[in-house]
Amino acid sequence: MALIVLTSASGSPGVTTTALALALTWRRPALLVEADPTGGSAVLAGYFRGRAAPTDSLIDLAFAHRGGTLVESIPSVTMRIPDSSATLIPGTRAHGQARSLTSLWEPLAEAFRSLDTLGQDVIVDAGRLGLDGSPEPLVYAADLALLVTRTDLVALAGARSWAETLRGGFEQQGTPTGFALLTVGDGRPYRARELAKVLAVPVLASLAWDEPTAAVFSHGHDATRKLDRSALLRSLRTAQDAVTTRIETNREPLAAHHDRGTG
Repeated sequence: MALIVLTSASGSPGVTTTALALALTWRRPALLVEADPTGGSAVLAGYFRGRAAPTDSLIDLAFAHRGGTLVESIPSVTMRIPDSSATLIPGTRAHGQARSLTSLWEPLAEAFRSLDTLGQDVIVDAGRLGLDGSPEPLVYAADLALLVTRTDLVALAGARSWAETLRGGFEQQGTPTGFALLTVGDGRPYRARELAKVLAVPVLASLAWDEPTAAVFSHGHDATRKLDRSALLRSLRTAQDAVTTRIETNREPLAAHHDRGTG
């Protein structure tokens, strides 16, 4: 099992769209977790067009944790995403509930690791960093954490401080290669190598700027052409290869870190 967490420093660089697109096109069954502390489910409102109303969400896992039934409760709060092998744990219904999840994040990371027996990977949409109730423990517990950013000057200004903070955090826990950048819109106007130099963090992959295809995932728009031929899907496949390769390369040091953390 791999635990992959996507987050952002500011603005709306496309974390939710990217996380959903990755989950739907992942080569193994993937569980998408909406851990954005702003509340509400962007996936249900956008991709599902508001046509699905789950009865359970992350807040129910917080209650289960308090009752000592966290691991066995995960399947009951999970819903299947139609026409895919992906599943979804919807986010909290309101931003005020995020505070109730503070004590959930660390045990939830351990619970997700139990999904390895099911051959399932976990992709987390952690939303914007720094908000009240932000799932930062999940970020640092990830096999790979990706800071998603656009490539314009405004995005770089917002990402710079958080890139430094996250880089320092991963270095401190001995897993510096567990953190990287995922850019959206390479060359609009800056290139990956320029971002890596400015933020002092490597760019693992870059997703194409492809608004019509992105709208399929973000707002449930009908595909007007074959998705697998779109620029976004092609770049997603490349990103998946890069993510998989990085996680496999990191396996031994990450396993040692997680063993220390639970020992």
